[in-house]
Amino acid sequence: MLILKALVISLVLVYTAIITAVFTQQNKLIYRPSPIALDQQARVAGIIKKWPSVQAFRGWSSGKERHDLKATVIVFHGNSGAALQRVYYSEALERLGFRVLLAEYPGYGGRDGTPSETVLVNDALETIDQANQLYGGPIYLWGESLGAAVVAGAANQTSVPLAGLIMFLPWHSLPALAQHLYWYLPARWMVRDQYNSAQNLQPLNIPIAVVMAGQDQLVPNAHSERLFQSLTTRKKLWRFESAGHNNVPMDPNLAWWGEVMQFLMDSPV
Repeated sequence: MLILKALVISLVLVYTAIITAVFTQQNKLIYRPSPIALDQQARVAGIIKKWPSVQAFRGWSSGKERHDLKATVIVFHGNSGAALQRVYYSEALERLGFRVLLAEYPGYGGRDGTPSETVLVNDALETIDQANQLYGGPIYLWGESLGAAVVAGAANQTSVPLAGLIMFLPWHSLPALAQHLYWYLPARWMVRDQYNSAQNLQPLNIPIAVVMAGQDQLVPNAHSERLFQSLTTRKKLWRFESAGHNNVPMDPNLAWWGEVMQFLMDSPV
């Protein structure tokens, strides 16, 4: 009996230690910024330039200005890496006639700061405001995974008229996703950053495109589908059945890019 009691106590202590470690280190699990320095990025950027300026860096732009641009698309990337590693968005969308801004987060890609939901959403609001001041509308927001949650939070709060959103590999809410991924912990109640995309998108009346990966291991389909079903505005779903979270076909020449943007442009706001 004493041995069994000692074993139970040991298991409780180990479980408590795991919970404590996950709770205190959760930001490292959610946010995974690239260690690449800004000067290193500049050397590999090629034609991509710092936006809106070198001194006030908030992201990247090709700097191409044409008279026939249809709109501005601001891309908010996923939790790993840096904005400059998503140049394929510029390659795909610029050939369709859009200005593309690759927004960078505080704490990522050479920018100062410590990421959190409040920090990232507030920074996104500033980026949207600045883009609107410089270019006017229409403005579309493209959010990738974590970026989709940032887009949802910013779209809920911004006073800038938005023409539409692209939710790429989105989740319904972070506590629900955390509970799925860490099923052996009371993760739902441990998460500080909520990123409740369904709640944030509920009051919006703009077209929303949702893109899913059919074999997504990180954001299971049930979470993206639940978000899609919760949307009450004009919406459309694209699903890549054989793709995982990190291998959705992103070749700039693929037709789906144009299909997504055409849906948003054809939808009344």
